[in-house]
Amino acid sequence: MFRYVTPKEIPNLQSVTQPDGKRFYTLPSGKVVPSVTTVIGAMKKKSIMAWRKRVGEEEANRISSQAASRGTNVHTLCEKYLNNEPIPKDAMPDAAVMFRDLKPFLNRINNIHYQEQALWSERLEMAGRVDCIAEFDGVLSVIDFKTSKKIKTKEDIPDYFAQCTSYSLMYEELVGTPIDQLVVIMAVSDCPPLLFIEKTEDHINNLVEHINFFNFYQ
Repeated sequence: MFRYVTPKEIPNLQSVTQPDGKRFYTLPSGKVVPSVTTVIGAMKKKSIMAWRKRVGEEEANRISSQAASRGTNVHTLCEKYLNNEPIPKDAMPDAAVMFRDLKPFLNRINNIHYQEQALWSERLEMAGRVDCIAEFDGVLSVIDFKTSKKIKTKEDIPDYFAQCTSYSLMYEELVGTPIDQLVVIMAVSDCPPLLFIEKTEDHINNLVEHINFFNFYQ
């Protein structure tokens, strides 16, 4: 059984997604701020558009929809497992296999503070929804669940670490406790899962670059 130790009640936030895919949250103060994924995804917009043009809109939509569905299903199974809920027997086969492969890593999580919790920062002027904040191997961490069709290296996923860093800083601003460890747990199709453990301080500059880029070009 996983243990929960929620340190503070944090209200949920209302969000709106624009036709261009950008998402914005309304903070308790009334300020409207972009989502973490909107800010961090800004740098990749041109490369994504080029990819869609290269493979064609229909194929791009198919691939994107398949990836989103797989990711959502794996996330749901992980969330249920960490909530001490039974795993549905009718889960999608590929998601069920990925989840099974992730379980040894999930079992290293405990003392869960939040799952799928809205976080924000007045200072960074961003908001988002973190997958999990909990202890991983006894160390308080921002934990992010990812899926991939191929094996990736640390150098392939700087955006993931920037995303986790933003949640770490938001948590500290809202709760008052710093989080020094970032954990990305990645399920990979037809391959063993991957585990990346990083330090928050090593990715702050990367996050700042994303924020500055978004603020300059928005």
